[in-house]
Amino acid sequence: MPKLEKKVAVVTGSGSGMGEGIIRLFAAEGARVVVSGRDDKGKAVADDINAQGGEAIYVRADVSNEADCRGLLDQTVAHFGQVDVLVNNVGLSTRGTIEDTTVELWDKLFATNVRSAFICTQQAVKYMKERALDTGCRGSVINIGSVNAYIGEPKLMAYSATKGALMTFTKNNASYLNKYRIRVNQLNVGWTLTPNEHRVKVEEEGLGENWLADAIKTRPFGRLLLPRDIGLAALYFASDDSECITGSVLDLEQYPVGAPPNW
Repeated sequence: MPKLEKKVAVVTGSGSGMGEGIIRLFAAEGARVVVSGRDDKGKAVADDINAQGGEAIYVRADVSNEADCRGLLDQTVAHFGQVDVLVNNVGLSTRGTIEDTTVELWDKLFATNVRSAFICTQQAVKYMKERALDTGCRGSVINIGSVNAYIGEPKLMAYSATKGALMTFTKNNASYLNKYRIRVNQLNVGWTLTPNEHRVKVEEEGLGENWLADAIKTRPFGRLLLPRDIGLAALYFASDDSECITGSVLDLEQYPVGAPPNW
């Protein structure tokens, strides 16, 4: 039996990268899904899921905008009648140290990475709470964090701070929402090979076209994480396999946090 049968799942930023990996796996496991993003890549993902026999809609949303966050959940319930799983996946990782990060960049990253999770979760909880009280069905919120939440690379100062904030946000809400049987957990993700990673490494960090071969040499299991790896962990928290687990932070990385390889 599919693990997410009869569930409706929303994943922010699911037109590419980790979000796409998560939403495709959720659909394959029986969920009706809402693909979300700022451009038509998300629509293409939704169309492909439907073509493969799944059930998906696309909702355009810029989650740095409050109305878009709330509208995303409202449109989900208007179309499917419920929301059972919310994955707050969107995250900007613009580089910057304490010396060269502007106030504008700091505010942009917090608006996108933390404020959006707050608003989307608040709107989802309204519907999840009603559903729990009416039917007993549980809700699950999954926040996509980063191993940078613990300290973070110096060049990712603001990004690291947002992921640390998200981790506290996760635990605080898990403590409050368990009375409604709404679970809140977080995935602190390590180095993942997404379509955007090549651009970042070449254009922003100047590592050259062969950066991936050098990066793989630092990975004990012979590759970088892939979006499907993140999807499998998210599936665990979205499904009833973890029905009594909340406030958990799962580190998805190939080495213990605090003992990174040289890179």
